[in-house]
Amino acid sequence: MKKKFLLLLSCLAILSLALVGCGGGEEPAQENEQQNVATGELVAGPFEEVEGLPVIQAPEGFDWKQFEGVELNLISENTPPSSALAANIGEFEEATGIKVNIQQMDLGTLVQKVGLDFGANSSKYHLVYADPYQILAKYSSKLANLNELNGDPSLPKIPGGLDDFIQSQLEIDGYMGSKDNLYALPYDAPTMVLAYRTDIMEAIKEDFKAEYGYDPTPNPEMTWDQYYEVASYITDHADELDVKYGTGHQAKQYDSLMCDFSNILAANGGDYFKNRDLGGIGAANPGPADMTSPEAIKAIKFYDKLLGVAHPASKSWDWNGLAEAFAAGEVAMAPEWHEFASMFENPEQSKVAGNVAWTVLPKGPAGSANIFGGTGLAINENAPDEEKKAAWLFMVWATSPQAQLMILESPVGGATPSRTSVYELPKVKTAMEDPSSEEAKAMPNLTSMSATLEAWKIENSYGRPKIPMWPEADTIIFTELSKMLADQQDPEATAEAINEQLNTLTGN
Repeated sequence: MKKKFLLLLSCLAILSLALVGCGGGEEPAQENEQQNVATGELVAGPFEEVEGLPVIQAPEGFDWKQFEGVELNLISENTPPSSALAANIGEFEEATGIKVNIQQMDLGTLVQKVGLDFGANSSKYHLVYADPYQILAKYSSKLANLNELNGDPSLPKIPGGLDDFIQSQLEIDGYMGSKDNLYALPYDAPTMVLAYRTDIMEAIKEDFKAEYGYDPTPNPEMTWDQYYEVASYITDHADELDVKYGTGHQAKQYDSLMCDFSNILAANGGDYFKNRDLGGIGAANPGPADMTSPEAIKAIKFYDKLLGVAHPASKSWDWNGLAEAFAAGEVAMAPEWHEFASMFENPEQSKVAGNVAWTVLPKGPAGSANIFGGTGLAINENAPDEEKKAAWLFMVWATSPQAQLMILESPVGGATPSRTSVYELPKVKTAMEDPSSEEAKAMPNLTSMSATLEAWKIENSYGRPKIPMWPEADTIIFTELSKMLADQQDPEATAEAINEQLNTLTGN
């Protein structure tokens, strides 16, 4: 009996070794197969390629439909990029089998909904329109680190790499507190530059030059003092010209007022806080306010003076009201968001189509400062791993140069790309350089892009302080400036009030 038992044990041992041997032969094969996918050469994905643009790629063998059936929710402000993506989402859904629901709303509602989702550690919204000041600065810990997804050897890469994004935008849209983690990719890029009437400038050029000694036509070397002189001159001669006032502004008691004023504040070398490095990667605490500095007080006084010669309705206009007034021919110059160019060139919406040009905003002692108002696209960190990876596929496509060109050319889009490579395309260059070209007629927003590309240079781009409490700071700033514009307090009292309240808000 004992011999039979030992014989049985021997047989079992031999069988066990045989099974292990068979399994051991298969396991390395599976590992090798996974390695081939992970480390294989990058190959083009199932998307239309555009000559001259980086290709959307993934490791060889990558299954673009491995997440088929996954449903993603993107929450966005009502913006041209999101409208264009929604109209063209079929390309992505067909290539991946992933369903994407794009929900658009006003920014205030978006901030509230995202805050509730993050507060519940939920992932109702997988993809988030991450406003740098109301979402990114406050909720960066709730956003996925895109460096990990982009660095995953088994996933698609950012086509063209991070270097293809406009770098000043990448810093504002993508990082918070440091560059250790990347939370969002640039998605839209509105920037304030200067729109002006070419016909008005031509009409006053000789007489103005004879009186003041310089050409009144706005240009990169124009100063804010000169801008004031030109605006006043046009207003004084309005009866002779096809215009009502020399300048108009978005000075309503609203975020638009803070934006409008910030260009002058930064051009004078001032800022809201002593720490001048908050406009890029931002910080949790900004430190002491700096609105009683000589530079800030000078900017506040000048802004009050400038609004004194502007269209009186400026104090009731936000960016939309100002754009409508400019398009109606009521003002000759307007610091405005560059993406209104398509509206200004549309004869059905504008009386000044064909007579509009753009340049960077006037200079102060610290140069030209053009406030950036763009936003990035982010992924909810709370999303399950499969949905997070599916969202990454969408991010790669939605922020790709190809998608950005599609948005630029879309009849329901019109937003301008945040990718350097798109601006190198011959047809895009033609549209920027020749406003009368067929390319410009097809992509009218590009008529403001030569000025905007200058504004996007680091030395000309202004980013408001990126801090978690910025929405409250914004309200303090435009409320106190409005009191000054309504003659309820003088510039010095305005500076003191803003400074004191900012320090109370931030605990400094």
